[in-house]
Amino acid sequence: MFIEMVWVCLLLGAVSGVLAGLFGIGGGLVIVPVLAMVFKAWAFPDASLLLMAVATSLASIALTSLSSARAHHRLGAVVWTKVWRLVPGLMLGAGLGAVVANGIPADTLRLILAGFLVCVGLQMALRKTPGFGGGGQSHWQDYAVSTLIGLLSALVGIGGGTLTVPYLVRGGMVMQKAVAVSSTCGFPIAVAGTVSYVWLGWSAYGQPDWSFGYVFMPAVLGMGLSSMVTAPIGAKWAHRLPARRLRRYFSVLLFAMAIKLLWH
Repeated sequence: MFIEMVWVCLLLGAVSGVLAGLFGIGGGLVIVPVLAMVFKAWAFPDASLLLMAVATSLASIALTSLSSARAHHRLGAVVWTKVWRLVPGLMLGAGLGAVVANGIPADTLRLILAGFLVCVGLQMALRKTPGFGGGGQSHWQDYAVSTLIGLLSALVGIGGGTLTVPYLVRGGMVMQKAVAVSSTCGFPIAVAGTVSYVWLGWSAYGQPDWSFGYVFMPAVLGMGLSSMVTAPIGAKWAHRLPARRLRRYFSVLLFAMAIKLLWH
């Protein structure tokens, strides 16, 4: 059983790595439901099963986003001034998101996030150019939006790319640079969220061996190793595809994730 889980996590990591590099997301919306099924099969405690899937996803995203950000930086696509403006809010929001994870009804959250993904996907699929003009996002707007992005990301175990990329494109950033910035911003979200989940689950009863709080380390290592290999591949694809086509691909991914959230 342990060997089977290792193979599942390696495969999940490979897929999430490509998604991270190509679309600027950490792959959490794919990882979390699959991990929940695997953890259930392993008879993990029902009370903390979903929290462990979310926390473990975030921990693996920390490795994935680091590799993806490095690849985008080498390609000269990371706008570091924008990254540093977003980081404080992202980390604050991620910490808060982990703390309030049990206080928000899961069904309500899924409906809100699915509706948001559909709206953004339609906008990106139909819009021919970004069309909003650069420089229109103030420091305070960046801080407020990044805090919300961090909060939602930590609640559902994602790297924030599904929220960060549309926000950056709306501000006039070209798609390739938006993906690069989003990939880089996934790291502070994942770190802050992971630390919070470790702290929250440190004294939880009945956690399986090799767990740190709500983070299951064997799964993190399996997904992290393979994702770090495949993330640069996705990053290279992101820079070879035309921006218009990449936006359409991204919108299809948003629709698919919305359907997945509703089909629970």
